[in-house]
Amino acid sequence: MLDSSSDGILKFPAGFLWGVSTSSYQNEGGNHNCQWADWEAQGHIRSGDTCGSACDWWRNVEPDLDLARDLGLNALRLSVEWSRVEPGPGQWDAGALSRYREILTSLRRRELRPFVCLHHFTNPLWFEERGGFASADSVATFERFACTVVEALGDLCQDWLTFNEPNVYAILGYQVGEWPPGKAGEFATACRVMANLARAHAAAYDAIHRLQPPARVGWTHNYLAFQPARPDSVLDRSLARWQGFFYNDPFIDFLEKGRTGFPVGTISGDVSEAVGKLDFAGINVYGRVRIQFNPGAPAMLFGRVVFPQDAIQGDCGHGFPFPEIYPQAIALAAQRVSRLGKPIYVLENGIPDREDRLRPWLIVNATRQVHWLIRGGYDIRGYFHWTLTDNFEWNHGWALRFGLVELDPQTQKRTVRNSGRIFSAIARANAISHELLQQFGEDPVSLPAGMSAGGEG
Repeated sequence: MLDSSSDGILKFPAGFLWGVSTSSYQNEGGNHNCQWADWEAQGHIRSGDTCGSACDWWRNVEPDLDLARDLGLNALRLSVEWSRVEPGPGQWDAGALSRYREILTSLRRRELRPFVCLHHFTNPLWFEERGGFASADSVATFERFACTVVEALGDLCQDWLTFNEPNVYAILGYQVGEWPPGKAGEFATACRVMANLARAHAAAYDAIHRLQPPARVGWTHNYLAFQPARPDSVLDRSLARWQGFFYNDPFIDFLEKGRTGFPVGTISGDVSEAVGKLDFAGINVYGRVRIQFNPGAPAMLFGRVVFPQDAIQGDCGHGFPFPEIYPQAIALAAQRVSRLGKPIYVLENGIPDREDRLRPWLIVNATRQVHWLIRGGYDIRGYFHWTLTDNFEWNHGWALRFGLVELDPQTQKRTVRNSGRIFSAIARANAISHELLQQFGEDPVSLPAGMSAGGEG
């Protein structure tokens, strides 16, 4: 039961999860056998940084798990590095699986509920060389990996994510070309990859439930709010709708009805085996982009992202622009996935903010948005911030800092930021205090135009 007391405190339901999300490549360090390590070695990291030891989790994760516990969190999302577990096709590393057992055991000892993601952007080099998820046998290969991991770790975890942001993996890798394999403008391949990811998700979902019937299996989807840069421009409005569909809808459509709209659906074909294959929906929400028609940018589907003067922005990275901060995008994402009729977790939400100037504001207003949605009938069961400590942010390297805890990658020194203390206060109280609402909140809570607060699933 959701309670909002008369003194203005916003209380969350009992058992609500307060967590942080992480990933293997960005946190573990020492990953050399995946396509992202190869991408880095080829000089594609725009900041010029190297991942190196990252947050040193592979050797020494336990102090950061202590940090998460001491912040009052009750959940933590991590990923299993496929290239560690299966360094060659059909070759399984018992030592890597043993280390993941140690990490999951450490989480449980600290009463942190683990959510384990099987694929967070990284592929073993041998799988990438075979074509990755563009290849015909990728579905069976991923299912085999999922079975091995669940057989080894299933007694320590019941919450599984098959894929992190399959739309981002397909679009940045095969349409925009900013991420490996660096294929720009291959629209048809991006569509086929998204469909294969949905098929692989469905195969893994069925396999996990055969091995572990009470398991909860889902995925997490990156949702962006697309809006026209010039609302009076027919071209901008049409392009924002089209890009919003291509980015946000196909993978969700596959799980909802086994097909998606033209032209993606014409290329991807029937994916009916994916319908209903989820026990929860994860959403990763970072904000909005305002799209302006640009005939000279085919890889960006003839649009460019523009930022008005009043845009709330975090730190600048390198290359592809980071979205404008927009807590109301959580409502749009929740509305979209609620049509699947399953519980929802906000599994990533954050801001690149080295000086911690905006993160406190974001945390209070994002969690307030979640509270208002729950009050309106949406079945949202957890909020996970991205991320615990600063980590290696893909093409941006160490240039973008998302952590509740500041990390010096050279010395591995940790310093809890003010935003970490604020998130800790919310998590410990399972509520947003009147003082935080007064200091950082916006009144009234607003939703995007035309949206009601009532849930749909």
